[in-house]
Amino acid sequence: MDLIPAPQTPRIPVCTRAGDTLGYFPVRRIYCVGRNFADHAKEMGAVAPASKAERGNPTFFMKPADAIVTDGHVPYPPGTLDLHHEVELVVALGADAPAGVLPREQAGDLVFGYGVGLDLTRRDLQAAAKAKGLPWDTGKGFDFSAPISTLLPAADLGDLSTLSISLEVNGERRQASTLDQLIWDVPDILHELSKLYALRAGDLIFMGTPAGVAALRLGDHFHAQIGDALALRGQITPAL
Repeated sequence: MDLIPAPQTPRIPVCTRAGDTLGYFPVRRIYCVGRNFADHAKEMGAVAPASKAERGNPTFFMKPADAIVTDGHVPYPPGTLDLHHEVELVVALGADAPAGVLPREQAGDLVFGYGVGLDLTRRDLQAAAKAKGLPWDTGKGFDFSAPISTLLPAADLGDLSTLSISLEVNGERRQASTLDQLIWDVPDILHELSKLYALRAGDLIFMGTPAGVAALRLGDHFHAQIGDALALRGQITPAL
């Protein structure tokens, strides 16, 4: 017998290209990749690898599953004066990984679909933690920190390497790149994650952001897009 009400599992609508709802994707975990575009790594003061041979290991962090926002309304978070946007490809897993390290060539078998999302960041909290050599969970893993579009089945999106990714705020272009600029692509990241975690159906992976991260303020409207099939529109609303 449950002694308190069981929380509802966060869910994301899954739609066709035409906008018809196919059902819902229950979220288990949210993994995030840091510094996965060279231009963003440079703007954050990090050394970007000159080649794939010099990549080292990817940087991972996590957000709570209930951080997702599916209606576009993002309350300005407490504890910060510097909320930043980071537009990202989001990968949704529809199957469990086999035991052990996932071979790169099998990674595509796990992918259910894709979305476009924002990895919202309390940049001042993150910077303060970095300066002290402390974990920066409070800068990344907070309520409403993962706005996301509806998901599109993987087969309907096609070759990721040909697609653009962009973000506009109040009609002004802030971020723009192409997904072939990812330092670690989707098979790379699933392979590396499997060395550390048991990947399961329901997991999301936010794949990292290009350069151009900047502040979002109360009342700002945002429009994130990948190719012509994935779009996320929303607004920063008053704090709860």
